[in-house]
Amino acid sequence: MYVGGTVISSVEFHGNMSLVIFMSKCPLACRYCHNAELLDDNTQLSFEEIKKEIDDAADFIDAVVISGGEPLVQSDAVIEILKYVHKLGLKTKLDTSGIYPDKLENILKLNILDFISLDVKAPFEKYRKVTGSNVGSQVHKSMNLINKYGVHLEARTTYVPTLHTKKDIYNLVMDIEAEVYTIQQFRNRNVLDPALEEVEVPNPHDLRKLAEYVKPYFDGVVKSKICRIWRRNNINLLGGEKKNANLIIFKSGY
Repeated sequence: MYVGGTVISSVEFHGNMSLVIFMSKCPLACRYCHNAELLDDNTQLSFEEIKKEIDDAADFIDAVVISGGEPLVQSDAVIEILKYVHKLGLKTKLDTSGIYPDKLENILKLNILDFISLDVKAPFEKYRKVTGSNVGSQVHKSMNLINKYGVHLEARTTYVPTLHTKKDIYNLVMDIEAEVYTIQQFRNRNVLDPALEEVEVPNPHDLRKLAEYVKPYFDGVVKSKICRIWRRNNINLLGGEKKNANLIIFKSGY
């Protein structure tokens, strides 16, 4: 399986100390992507190596988060990891773009997921502008499947001022069905589209105001998150190797 690295985090799964596994590969080309080095990363690790990483952390973590990239590119590997984690009695969380609803349903049927963060990147009809692919209908189907199977769901959008408007966020909360909707802070470093490096980063106050604006229209929790850029050498590559790149970590703000 292709894995870009792992990190221990207290913010990726709210209330749980987690081992986060970053699966490589993603077919999308989101212009604001902060982890673009994972798109074509060819670092291969065996399941036994992944198991060792989980076992070594098991005594001081509550959960394992599988992130990316887009993990469901490697859905068989994701299932293998989730089954093992579930067997250990740890909580499980999946971060996904939702572009593979059929693969997602195969996992949901196994009842081995506790929480899903679904990246809703734009209003469903505007996906091509942001991601380069017209996949909004797949994401909407994934959202409906998650709700059908009763898995806790957070929908989240990275707010980019030149790609999203206030009305876009309003339209999203009118269409989204989830327990939590999170507006994430865009950062203009290490992005896939160099043109976005000139875009001003939304300040936390404006994000909170945007969250407050849409809250009355959403039947659930609305929050904002600011991000921090960590050097990628804070992430373990199994076998002890380190990568010299950036990692985006989001911190909650309300």
